[in-house]
Amino acid sequence: MQPQQWLSNGKIFEYQGHQLFYIDSNPGCRHKPVLLLIHGFPTSSYDWQKVWPQLVEHFRCISMDMLGFGYSDKPKQHNYSIHGQADLHEALLQHLNVNGTHLLAHDYGDTVAQELLARANSSGAIEYLSVCLLNGGLFPEAHQARLVQKLLHSPLGSLVNKLMSYRQFCRSFRAIFGPDTQPSEKDLRELWQILQYKEGNQLLYKLITYMRDRRQNRQRWVEALNQYPGPLQLINGSLDPVSGKHMVERFRQLIDRSTDIVELAQIGHYPQWEAPNNVANAYLRFVGVNPMNFLLHS
Repeated sequence: MQPQQWLSNGKIFEYQGHQLFYIDSNPGCRHKPVLLLIHGFPTSSYDWQKVWPQLVEHFRCISMDMLGFGYSDKPKQHNYSIHGQADLHEALLQHLNVNGTHLLAHDYGDTVAQELLARANSSGAIEYLSVCLLNGGLFPEAHQARLVQKLLHSPLGSLVNKLMSYRQFCRSFRAIFGPDTQPSEKDLRELWQILQYKEGNQLLYKLITYMRDRRQNRQRWVEALNQYPGPLQLINGSLDPVSGKHMVERFRQLIDRSTDIVELAQIGHYPQWEAPNNVANAYLRFVGVNPMNFLLHS
């Protein structure tokens, strides 16, 4: 699916004066369970397009471009936070009359998912039937930020952001993919095109405050995983230099509960992009769906 088709298939949710883009595979559907997919930094819901066909066979899939990302509004003066992005997801689910959903997240989205779980564990306003997390900074001490991330998060962040070019974007992305699963030139141009929408490429230094949020809320978000009562899965690309094999090792040290851990030895930071069939099949097995059902009907 091309970005323009993804955009045309989506809808706009207005909340607190902002227009938020989201895509809903089966609006109002009652016979399929709901799956909420939360994207990472600095990309968008389009990250899920390679696994979307497999997942919509079995779920009503919903994914929103968070504020500052993708096709959603990108206010320049906004103070972006993980808590704010969690608020938006809760508001969208309420708008769509969804009280229970499965949860699949990646990267920045993992942290949003942790905050959603922390809220659900204490109040139970929305039920998360299962949770699957792809490569992300679940623990700040195991998040090996790239130099460009550190610079964007520094006092020089706005200047560094202004100097960022397509060439630098490509170099940064290729560095976090596996050597055998590199993004194509077409992939990179599509991702850059979406990033530039409403000048989002100039907001990265404001969005990257999630690194601060992770440090300040570390205990809350570790406890969110340990206290979550439902099924939990971790799918991780081991070759990711940011949140790869080393993050899984830290996960095993800190998370004292049963977890389905799937390690993809030759994959980098974007498993759903680099190995979509592996990710979709592992996830469908986790939630009790036979992946062969998709193959038989495709």
